[in-house]
Amino acid sequence: MQRHLDRLTSIDASFLHQEGEATHMHIGAVLVFDGLAPDFGRFVEHVHDRLHLTPRYRQKLAVPPLQSGRPVWADDPDFTLDHHLRHVALPEPGSEEQLLALAAQIASAQLDRAKPLWEYWLVEGLTGDRFAIIGKTHHALVDGVSGIELASVLFDLEPDPPPREEAVAPWSPRREPSAAGLLFASACEAATTSAGLMLHALAAAARPATSLRRARDAVEGVGEIVRAGLNPAPRTPLNVEIGPHRRYAVVRQRLADYKAIKDHYGGTVNDVVLAVVAGGLRDWLRARGAATDGLELRALIPVSVRAEHQRHALGNQLTVIRGTLPVSIEDPVARLQFVRRSMNGLKESKQAVGAATLAAVTNLAPPTILAQASRLNFSTRLFNLLVTNIPGPQLPLYLLGRPLQDAFPLAFLPAKHALAVAIMSYDGGLDYGLLGDYHAMADLDVVATGIERSLVELREAVGAGGGGGRRGSGARGDDGSGASGSSAPSESSAPSESSAPSAPSAPSAPSESSAPSESSAPSGAGAGRETPGRRPATKAARGRATAAKREPTAPKPPPPARPNANGDPGSILPTGPPRAQRGPASDMRRRGRRPRADT
Repeated sequence: MQRHLDRLTSIDASFLHQEGEATHMHIGAVLVFDGLAPDFGRFVEHVHDRLHLTPRYRQKLAVPPLQSGRPVWADDPDFTLDHHLRHVALPEPGSEEQLLALAAQIASAQLDRAKPLWEYWLVEGLTGDRFAIIGKTHHALVDGVSGIELASVLFDLEPDPPPREEAVAPWSPRREPSAAGLLFASACEAATTSAGLMLHALAAAARPATSLRRARDAVEGVGEIVRAGLNPAPRTPLNVEIGPHRRYAVVRQRLADYKAIKDHYGGTVNDVVLAVVAGGLRDWLRARGAATDGLELRALIPVSVRAEHQRHALGNQLTVIRGTLPVSIEDPVARLQFVRRSMNGLKESKQAVGAATLAAVTNLAPPTILAQASRLNFSTRLFNLLVTNIPGPQLPLYLLGRPLQDAFPLAFLPAKHALAVAIMSYDGGLDYGLLGDYHAMADLDVVATGIERSLVELREAVGAGGGGGRRGSGARGDDGSGASGSSAPSESSAPSESSAPSAPSAPSAPSESSAPSESSAPSGAGAGRETPGRRPATKAARGRATAAKREPTAPKPPPPARPNANGDPGSILPTGPPRAQRGPASDMRRRGRRPRADT
């Protein structure tokens, strides 16, 4: 239930406290659709017709004076979709590389806290008769799982759904709370919380054995977190000062490949994901000349604790664990087995219970204490990078009759963390979205190609080989260039070691943030046949398949970032009004390589 004057939880509020000039706390996705873009007016009408299903999207933050309590969500009396829906067109040739550059730039700008904390950009002009929607929502509003639930209200399960017959009353904002009202509400909540604690203590006294066991688990869990803090994460090139600008790269893969590897070696799909990420990071570190002997990176892994009855609730229902990425292990199978044993140990530990206990305690803390606690949670002592796996729907979705083709997640970068890896499964596919700091991760493509190669190694070890289905391993662009999908089209991508996947190829985590667990897709999805609801490969996709067969090149040092005279990495966004005219926008500057003929 999303009500007027709902108060943010301590986890929700922590993302507000973490936000700074260089640390943007929004998450989102790049959604690629098959077919020509719908008329922008029709898109606005579609969003308007379904906005009543998500009342929070019409609400903004109301902050109590004197830091007397956490903010609340209040109806925005000035709400208009003009502030939240944008329309742009890619310049020629409209490559995926240009789309990712646009996504990186959108991710580089913070949301306006004076308005509801979300935006959707309708992007037309993508090659292959496709268009995209780039969405971003503040992490205080949603986590990865609730973000998927939220986005799904815009989609249909069939191209031509029956018309909705429900009558929707016109929306009327409720009265904004006054400063005195917010102070009074904070005082009432404090009294209610105290009464709740007393009732909880009485209930615990009535069940001493159960209460003692829970208290013991909580103490053990907090102790494990404290020990993890005393044993800091290793120093790496990932943990440096970051700026406000971002890079973005993607990798397209198939869920069936991960399931085949999981079935062969045991464990979960998430274990395979973490092992593949570790392999990609190993390639990246070695390409930079960094020593990997004995090195074990620490990943912050959000875990959804959202119950079934909370499926359509917003906010953050999550805890975190800190997993190990053994980048020192060269053998891909040994690396996977290490990850599997490590994750099994974490599941048997009380680390998640300890994190949930600390989150419950911070719900009682004043905002000043909460701000300090949130900084500790995102300290570089605790982890090197964020890795979040978001389970998406395993059936095709449609927007105004156009099928959703890819869903690449967008995560966030905490302070002194230059890379975040988000993974989302959708309709037989597994899409990676790599978000990097613009200057610290000029070689982000090396990580993308390393992820591609790491999966190929595991497939070959299993004997999975063989293509088929709508997905193939890879991080290839759509113009047949063989370059990994990247957010810096105006620069030469860093060549890196690659493999020759047998099928065509090219997002989060709360966070974003979601359960790092095995997806529930049918095991045959995408394996050896066209996935139901998926279109045949386009001419551009065939170009990717051809490019993927080229000989690998040796890794080279990353190219330096080249900002413009203002220190800004550059822009392909229009500088005029937010809405572009239909067709390519005349005030957008062409960026990217010259178009190449499909092969």
